[in-house]
Amino acid sequence: MTAILLRNVTIWDGESDAPYPGEVLVQGNRIKAVAQSRNEIAAEAASETIDGEGMFLMPGMVEGHCHPSFVGISTNAELGRIPPEKHTLLTAANAKLLLDHGFTSIFEAASAKPMIGVTIRDAINAGLIPGPRMRAASPEVTTTAGLGDERRRHINEESFGLVADGPVEMRRVARECARDGVDNLKINISGDEFVSHARAEITTLEDDELQAFVSVAHNFGKMVAAHARSSKSVKMAVRHKVDCIYHCDFADEEALDLLESVKDTSFVGPAFGLVHNCTIEGESYGFSRELAESMHLFRKFDATCATYHEIRRRGIRVVVGGDYGFSITPMGQNARDIGHFVKYFGYSPAEALRCATKTGAELMGHAGELGIIREGALADLLLVDGNPLADQSVLVGPTRFRMIMKDGQLHLDPRKFTRRQQVAAE
Repeated sequence: MTAILLRNVTIWDGESDAPYPGEVLVQGNRIKAVAQSRNEIAAEAASETIDGEGMFLMPGMVEGHCHPSFVGISTNAELGRIPPEKHTLLTAANAKLLLDHGFTSIFEAASAKPMIGVTIRDAINAGLIPGPRMRAASPEVTTTAGLGDERRRHINEESFGLVADGPVEMRRVARECARDGVDNLKINISGDEFVSHARAEITTLEDDELQAFVSVAHNFGKMVAAHARSSKSVKMAVRHKVDCIYHCDFADEEALDLLESVKDTSFVGPAFGLVHNCTIEGESYGFSRELAESMHLFRKFDATCATYHEIRRRGIRVVVGGDYGFSITPMGQNARDIGHFVKYFGYSPAEALRCATKTGAELMGHAGELGIIREGALADLLLVDGNPLADQSVLVGPTRFRMIMKDGQLHLDPRKFTRRQQVAAE
């Protein structure tokens, strides 16, 4: 069994606020030992030694709202027009890109087509393609006129939605997705500002539909994630025991109280990247300020910031992941969320980094063995040339990563980092 000793590193373990100098011994796919000083672990314990040159060693990141099959599209309907064969190949490329960008785990928030997420997950697990650990999702289950229903009277358009109406159809669709072998089922409870007929504060789902969907999913041992922007949709999600509740932008006091009541069993995720890029950086993508204003996105921006200041104060578990994969939110920007949490939501750098590591690992179902650096944990590790606690931007893009290890295997070996790469990174 291969044993790798990481010497001369600055360790941030995912649990403490501050990093410390030390070394880590990896044996197989687990962390065998962690020393809080240097030259403490005997060199003979390892078959290979890597000098970290004092760089920042941290757990691999977890993308908690990931759409690997969203492949740079501008409108939802574009996803339905991509042939499934091509779509699968493009998704595989995104999976590798995410691993290249330090995400060693992804919680798929929805697959753009049935079976794409499952196929990519299985290919990664079989070693056919490189990619992160992955929980695969169903498409976004929605209702007629809900987010994901792109049909019109005169034309049948597909996007990322599976349309079901009433509890009977919800049960059928949930069972079909469970039969497909997904890990997560996604359901859209509210609308969105990007849907002209069902804005964010419209709740498009009925209680009996959500109850039927969640009941089937949980009976099959699947997690349920929900798109919930309206306050009513957040309350419905909590009452029906949804596992991960996305957005929550317009949550009122009652909704926040309900979220706090399930903070030990459920997760939330703002998926803030799309709102941020449309409002703060929209002009550079051809998304005008006038358009953002007409879609009430500045109001949503303010509501999201206020909500997540309060969510942070209440100690509710939050994961990163910002609806990346649209043309205005290119895949690879995903780690920007960590800086957004600090700048806009009031998180300390260590708190924000934990959202991207330890908390994300809990969402993945690996609490206590992923997203942390401790003896016995799974060896998903990043060596970073820079300090993310001082500057979160060093985690955005691949140029500052010197080592990416997933499950004890080196996806990026620092010993192969050439001077040419160093100059390019600078």
